[in-house]
Amino acid sequence: MFISYNWLKQYVDFDLTPSRLAEALTSIGLETDGVEKTYSVRGGLEGLITAEIVECTPHPDSDHLNVCRVRTSDSPDVPLLQVVCGAPNAAAGLKVILAPVGCVLYAPDGKAFPIKRSKLRGVVSEGMLCAEDEIGVGTSHAGIIELPLDTKVGVPANQIYDVGEDYVMEVDITPNRADACSHYGVARDLYAYLVRHDIPTSLHRPEMISLETSENKGPEVMVEKPEACPRYCTIALSGCKIGESPEWLKQRLTAIGLRPLNAVVDVTNYVLWAYGQPLHCFDGARLRGNCLRVTTMPEGTPFVILDGTEKKLDSKDLLICDAEGPVCIAGVMGCLNSGVTEETTQVVLESAYFDPTWVRKTARRHGISSDSSFRFERGIDPVGQIYALNRAAALIMEMTGGHLVSPVREVSAGTLPASFPVDLSYDYADELIGKKLDRGLMRRIVEALEMKVVEANEEGMKLSVPSYRVDVQRPCDVVEDILRIYGYNHVEIPSAVTSCLTLATKEDRKHRMENLLSEQLVGEGYREIMNNSLTREAYYTPLKTYAAERLIRLLNPLSSDLGVMRQSLLFGGLETIARNMNRQSPNLRLFECGNCYCVSSNPELPADETRQIGLWLTGKKVTGAWAHADEPTSFYVLKATVMNLLRRAGLSGDDVVCEAGENDLFAQSLAVKSAKGVLLAELGAVRSDLLQSAGIKQAVYYAELSVSALHDAASGVHREIRDLPRFPAVSRDLALLVDKGVEFAQIVKAARGAERKLLKRVELFDVYEGKELEAGKKSYAVNFVLQDEGKTMNDRQTDAAMKRIFTALEKEIGAKLR
Repeated sequence: MFISYNWLKQYVDFDLTPSRLAEALTSIGLETDGVEKTYSVRGGLEGLITAEIVECTPHPDSDHLNVCRVRTSDSPDVPLLQVVCGAPNAAAGLKVILAPVGCVLYAPDGKAFPIKRSKLRGVVSEGMLCAEDEIGVGTSHAGIIELPLDTKVGVPANQIYDVGEDYVMEVDITPNRADACSHYGVARDLYAYLVRHDIPTSLHRPEMISLETSENKGPEVMVEKPEACPRYCTIALSGCKIGESPEWLKQRLTAIGLRPLNAVVDVTNYVLWAYGQPLHCFDGARLRGNCLRVTTMPEGTPFVILDGTEKKLDSKDLLICDAEGPVCIAGVMGCLNSGVTEETTQVVLESAYFDPTWVRKTARRHGISSDSSFRFERGIDPVGQIYALNRAAALIMEMTGGHLVSPVREVSAGTLPASFPVDLSYDYADELIGKKLDRGLMRRIVEALEMKVVEANEEGMKLSVPSYRVDVQRPCDVVEDILRIYGYNHVEIPSAVTSCLTLATKEDRKHRMENLLSEQLVGEGYREIMNNSLTREAYYTPLKTYAAERLIRLLNPLSSDLGVMRQSLLFGGLETIARNMNRQSPNLRLFECGNCYCVSSNPELPADETRQIGLWLTGKKVTGAWAHADEPTSFYVLKATVMNLLRRAGLSGDDVVCEAGENDLFAQSLAVKSAKGVLLAELGAVRSDLLQSAGIKQAVYYAELSVSALHDAASGVHREIRDLPRFPAVSRDLALLVDKGVEFAQIVKAARGAERKLLKRVELFDVYEGKELEAGKKSYAVNFVLQDEGKTMNDRQTDAAMKRIFTALEKEIGAKLR
C-alpha cells in the first residue's frame, strides 16, 4: 500500500524526514519497503529551462517546420542552440520553455522519452520547444508555451511553475491490520509512536459532518442477507455537473499511483485511501425501479464488471441489485452499465459493512482483486460508514454543484460491536514482554492508540478497544500493541535465562525418532523436501484408500489448487519431481516428514492428524558411476531403504511382517506391519494415471511410513545388549519350488517359526520363473544363516536345523527342493 508523506502530515504533526519516517513505521510493525520522491508534474520539470527565440526561419525542406536559434543565457560566451520546431506560434522574440539534449519528458501514459540531438529533414535540432501538455503543466497542444516577455532566460522551469514535491512510501500491511489500510490509520499508529518517544505532536481527527435535507427521493434500500451485510447506508444527490477534480485532489491520487477519472469517482477513491472505508457510486438514473437490494442471484446469472469482462455469478455471491438485476458485486466491483459518467447528474453513494468471509469467497471465485475487496476481506471499521458517506457527499456537492435529494438511509442488523472490552493484567504483560514496563508509559501508549481506559488500579487496566481494531480482542493482543509501540529493540536480552527440568514426553520421543530416521535417509543419499499441506481436491477423486469424502476442505481457500488438506504426502512429492524433471534433474531420491489430515472416524473428534515420512525414488539407481550408468532404480532399492529405517527405529526382521498391500496409490504394493498387525509402512510403484496427472513420464517408487506406529512398535520390543558372537556362523542355500502365489515373507515366517534359536538371517538372492518349471510354479533361491552363540556348529547340528526348517516349509507352503 502506498502512503503519501504530505497526505500523512494532514492528519498528524511531525518533523521526521521521509527516511526517518520509514524507519519509524517499520519499527511499529508497518514495514516500509522504500521511499520515492514524486512531483505534482511527472519528472518535476528537471532539466527544463527558460529560453528566448532569437531567430526563426522556415525549414528549407518543410512547409510546416521552422528552424529557431535559441538563447539560453545572458552571457555572450554561451552559444545559441538550433532547435527545429513545428509549432505554428513559433516566432522571434518569444520567451519559451526549452527541453535541452539529455532532458527526459514523459508521455501522458507515463512513458519516458529522452531528448536527443537529432536531424529533422536534414537539419540538426539540439532540443525541443515545449507545449503545455508535453511537460504536464496543462492540456493545450495548440502551440509552444509563451512566457511573459520579462522572463529571464536560463531559469529552471520548476522555478517558473509551482511544482509540488512529495515522498511516497510503500507499506506492507499484514492481514490482521485492516485499520492501517488508510492514511489516517497509519497516522494513528504514527501518533502513538511520537507520544511514546515524547515528540511533540497532535492527531487531527476527522470532524463529524452531518448533512440534512427535507427531500426524500433516493432509492429504497432492502437488505435480504443481513448475515452478509450487517450495515448498508446510502445517500442521493442530484444536479451534479461532473467534470475534472480540483488540482489538490488530483495530486493526492496521482502521488499514490491512482489515475484521476472524474470528480465523483475521485472522491470515493480519496475517502477510501484517506479513511479506509470503501464507497461505491451509482448513476441514479440507471437504477431501475429506484431501489437497491442486497441479495444473491441464481447460479450462472451473467454480470459485466467495470473492465468489460463478463462473469457468471455464483448463487453464493453477495450482490447489490436494482429492481431488474445485479448492479454491483458487493465489496468487490461494480457493473459496467451502472457506473457514473460525465453525463451523470444523479449520484447515489453506497457505504456498507460487508462480512469479510462473503467478500473473500466471492473475490477468490471470480479472480477479482480491488482496493475495496482488499479492505473488506480484512475487516473494516464496523461504525465508520456514515462519516465516510457524509464526507464524500460534501466533497461531491462542493465540486459538482449538486445537492442532496435524500438523507442518509441506513439499514442495520444491529449485530456489529461498537467496542471490545479487554482486561489487562500488568503481571501478565510483564511476563509476556519479558520486561517490567512503567505503568504510566503503558497507559500513555494504549490511550494514544485510542483505547479507552475504563478502570485502572495497581493490578491492571480495563480497556475499551475501538471497533476498528478488529485484531485486538484479547489481553495478548493489547500486549502486542504496547510492545510494538514501545519498541522490540528496547527489550534487553536477559543476562540469565531461567529454565526447568522436564521429562521427555511421548511426542518428544517421536520427534527424536523422526530425527534419527531423517539422518539415516540423508546418509543414504536422500534429499529432504517440504511441501505445502494444502493441495488440490482433484488428486483424491479417483482414490478409495484416501477417499475424497474424508478430505478436510478450507472455508476460504486462496485458490482451487489449495482448497483441501493433504491426506497423503505423495502428491506434493510428485509436484516436486515434475518441477525438477522440467529442469533436467530426473534422478531423484527425496523424503519429507510432514503431517497428513483427514476427517476423523471418531464423531467426538473433528479431524485426525498423523505424522508421516514419505520417500520417493525415480530415475537411475546410481548417477555418475560407469559401472551402473544405465541401471534404473527399482522397487527393491526402496524396500531396502524402508527395511534400513525399520532397523534404525529398533525393529528387526522378527518384529515385522510383509504382505501384499491394498493401497490404491500403487499399481502393486507391499505392506509392512508390526507383529500385532499394525501398518508401519506401505510401498510400491505409483499408479501410471497418477503420474500422468502430475506430468511425470517415468516410473516413481513411493513409500509412506507412520511415525506414531513405528514409535509404538519399537517401544513394545524388548531389547537385550549382547556380546558379539565368538563362534562362526554357517550358511546354507536352498532352491525352493513353490506356487506362484507364495510370497517370500511366508518363507521367512515359516523358517523362523521352525528354528527360533539358531536361525539368524533369511535372505533371497534369486527368483526364477521359466518353461523348465511346472506350470504355476516359481523358484526361490534362499540363503539361511545359522549360528550357535555357545559353540561352533557341526554338520550334524546344522543338518538337523535345516531339516526342521525344510519340513516346516514343506508343510506350511508346500515347498519342494529343485
